[in-house]
Amino acid sequence: MNEESGSKGKYTTVSIPTTLYNRIKQLIQDTGFTSVSSYVTYVLREIVAAHEEAKYSEPYTEEDKKRIIEKLRKLGYLE
Repeated sequence: MNEESGSKGKYTTVSIPTTLYNRIKQLIQDTGFTSVSSYVTYVLREIVAAHEEAKYSEPYTEEDKKRIIEKLRKLGYLE
C-alpha cells in the first residue's frame, strides 16, 4: 500500500481488478462523481457506516424482547 499526503489528508492506494475499475468508470459517467476513487470512497464510507451502526444497535427487536419476557414469565423467572 502506498500512502500519499493530499490536500485533504492522507490517502492510501488500494488495488482492485481492472475489470471492476472499468465497470465503475462506466457506471459513474454522467453522475456527480469525478473519478472512480471518489465513487469507491463514497461506497466504502456507506458500507462501513452501515456495519458500524449494525454493530452498536440493539440485537433484539421490541417483538423479540416481548417474546423473551413472556417465556421468562411462563418459566417463573418474572412475575
